[in-house]
Formats: sequence, C-alpha cells, structure tokens
Amino acid sequence: MSRFPPAASGYVSAVKFLFAPVGIGAGLVAGFAAQKAFEALWGVFDDEAAPQPDQREIEWPKLIAALAIEGAVFRVVKGAVDHSARGGFAALTGSWPGEKRPDPA
Repeated sequence: MSRFPPAASGYVSAVKFLFAPVGIGAGLVAGFAAQKAFEALWGVFDDEAAPQPDQREIEWPKLIAALAIEGAVFRVVKGAVDHSARGGFAALTGSWPGEKRPDPA
C-alpha cells in the first residue's frame, strides 16, 4: 500500500518529478560502473586498450567488436542500476516510479 495515496491526476507526475534526481544519480553511477566493467572485460580479449572510432589506424572487426561489447555492457549495467534505484525509491515512498508491467504486444 502506498504511503502517498493518489489524490489527484498529478500524482504520477509528482512521483516522476521526485524520482528524477534519483534517476540522474543512478545514471551517473551506472555509466561509471559500465565503463569499468567494459575495461575489465576488454582486458580479457586484448592486452591493448579498446579501439576508439576517432583512431585512424585500427582494424574494423576489432572496432566493431569493441563497440558491440561496450554497448551491451552499458545497456545491461544501466538497466540493472535503474531497476534497482526504482526498487529503492519504491521501498522508501511506497510508489513505483514507472510502469507496473510492459504493454501487451
């Protein structure tokens, strides 16, 4: 049961507004954690630092692999951190800041 019952149509907007700073902070933490996780994972594949798109002399397959791995790691870490932050917010306020379940297909 919610500690703050929905009394008006602006309730959902208020919850989203209150969650915004939490979401921003969680996003920053997720970005930092994802970068560190990617660097550690890339170290398993190659002794050199991951190639960057602005480097002139790199191999395309190596660049594509690095970008794909980095994107996947970032998405997983960001999703996990965001969901955990929403769970913590809900535990404190009694209101989930988002949808309860996905829309049916």
